[in-house]
Amino acid sequence: MLCESCQQREATVHLTQVVDDSVKKVHLCEECAAQKGLDVHGPVSISDLLMGLGKAVEPQKEKPSVDERSCPRCHMRTADFKKTGRLGCPDCYEAFAVELGPLIKGMHRSEQHVGKTPGGVPARPPPAPARDDLAALQRALEKAVAAEQYEEAARLRDRIQAARAAAGEKAP
Repeated sequence: MLCESCQQREATVHLTQVVDDSVKKVHLCEECAAQKGLDVHGPVSISDLLMGLGKAVEPQKEKPSVDERSCPRCHMRTADFKKTGRLGCPDCYEAFAVELGPLIKGMHRSEQHVGKTPGGVPARPPPAPARDDLAALQRALEKAVAAEQYEEAARLRDRIQAARAAAGEKAP
């Protein structure tokens, strides 16, 4: 199979990308892969692939930058995180938030973890309203009754009953 880029040499680097159920395959020779930034001879860790989009970390030719971050608790450095792909402690999540944000968004297509429910387990109901919310609804109900606004009072009564039922409480 010939290289898709130069159409001259044999393709020895085969990349497959899956995005939203569509598969894209790219076949390149080593020279074209190197021109596109892929290091086919060096070691590549999964963190390099995820964080550098296939570019292996090149040996540093200069001194490390003075502003390279490290975790204040475990002293893990950015380079250590990129090398191992693992964080050292819970504080690392804050220390490396700049690196983790795009990484998580790229992997999960979202910045917020939603999770999923295993089969056969009912989905968790939405959280019950806080006690303060119920107390505020109760006060509003009392004001509506005092002002003889019975339609509003009925609506508030129904909201309170629904909130208590969702929380598994019984009416007083």
